[in-house]
Amino acid sequence: MSPSDWPAVREIFSEGIASGHATFEPAAPDWEQFDATRLKDHRFVAEFSGRVLGWTAVSPVSSRAAYSGVVEHSIYVAGEARGLGVGKRLLRALIASTEKAGIWTIQASVFPENAASLRLHAAEGFAVVGRRSRIARMPHGPREGHWRDTVLIERRSSTI
Repeated sequence: MSPSDWPAVREIFSEGIASGHATFEPAAPDWEQFDATRLKDHRFVAEFSGRVLGWTAVSPVSSRAAYSGVVEHSIYVAGEARGLGVGKRLLRALIASTEKAGIWTIQASVFPENAASLRLHAAEGFAVVGRRSRIARMPHGPREGHWRDTVLIERRSSTI
């Protein structure tokens, strides 16, 4: 992912936010904020015919040295590209790059209603750690103010 990809990445991020089942974030950040909070070596876009169809990126979960090999990831696929294997390719690229860098755990919190994301992650070796009941309130959309659950998932490398 490069800065020139940002307009398309932000559009796909915004589409996910509008779905109400992708994130608690009320809006996509600007490039500077995104760039400052995601690890540069583990950001990918999926392109077809010059068009960005999806993206993935990771953030460290902690600044403590003991957790240096643990990241939280995001993965978003444009509505027009869902069901075409874009998410699988992105997730596999992310797994390969993080393992090469010595990262041993990739985690995420997924809304339980996001069944497609949960299926994708399960197929790529992610396990459900647990359900976080009423972890936060939705700050936007038709469910604004409602408490939401998330499913905590993780993938631990078998090679690190």
